[in-house]
Amino acid sequence: QVQLVESGGGLVQPGGSLRLSCVASVSMFTIYSVGWFRQAPGKQRELVASITSSISTNYADSVKGRFTISRDNAKNTVSLQMNSVKPDDTAVYYCKIWMWMAEYWGQGIQVTVSS
Repeated sequence: QVQLVESGGGLVQPGGSLRLSCVASVSMFTIYSVGWFRQAPGKQRELVASITSSISTNYADSVKGRFTISRDNAKNTVSLQMNSVKPDDTAVYYCKIWMWMAEYWGQGIQVTVSS
């Protein structure tokens, strides 16, 4: 069973920074793509950023220039660096991976942006 463990969430002030990490229980070399999603109360889950095995990245317009997704294959980890955060970034953040014939979600981690 593939497991994804997210960490790094919490409370941060507007304009601050936070770094989320997602550690996979399988080798990153078996993962085609990794994405960070978020879901705010009363809203649909949305893709925030994604990164492929060829290190191609994609970002939601709302986070372009503020968030950076990266992957460390040696540590089976994908990170999301969040800078200049805003109250609208408050949500539960989820890590998702796409593998051959399968996809997996992490359990989610809360990020709250508030003064």
